[in-house]
Amino acid sequence: MALENFIEDLISWVFAHGIKVGGILVVAFVVCKIAKVFISRYLKAFLEKGLKFKEVKIGLEEKRLETLQNVSYSILKTIIWIVAIVTVLPEFGVNIGPLLASIGVAGLALGLGARTLIQDYLSGIFILLEDQYRVGEEVEIAGTKGKVKDFNLRRTVIEDENGTLHYIPNSQIKKTSNFSRK
Repeated sequence: MALENFIEDLISWVFAHGIKVGGILVVAFVVCKIAKVFISRYLKAFLEKGLKFKEVKIGLEEKRLETLQNVSYSILKTIIWIVAIVTVLPEFGVNIGPLLASIGVAGLALGLGARTLIQDYLSGIFILLEDQYRVGEEVEIAGTKGKVKDFNLRRTVIEDENGTLHYIPNSQIKKTSNFSRK
């Protein structure tokens, strides 16, 4: 008897809420796929337009494009799925008002606590977008002159003439001199 009631309740819930939940998840999935195609085409066109004015190595430019696409898609995909999950939760009886308030407070605390880290990543994105320097180029960054050994969205690694590696957080880079591009 209890199993029959459970199955009956489950079928009732699926018709009342499950279709909406499934629809929201399918829409989120489709929007993610469309966003990926859009980002791929838009960024490629944007970079190709910029390449007409620069002499660059195609392999490096493709790596830069891939990095920008991955970062952009990851950010957008995260936002899409958070919205989808918050939209689906009321169908399971979850009151999202207090949840959203808690997320807001946690986001504020995280934002204040990780402010420097967020600044590093944002600065890294702009360095990449503006193509300020690349691995292997001779630069002076934050008072350190040398060759760029590594670059990611959080930090830049410079090797000076003595072979010393300097790890510079991207948020500390206020001025860049690139001696490889004159």
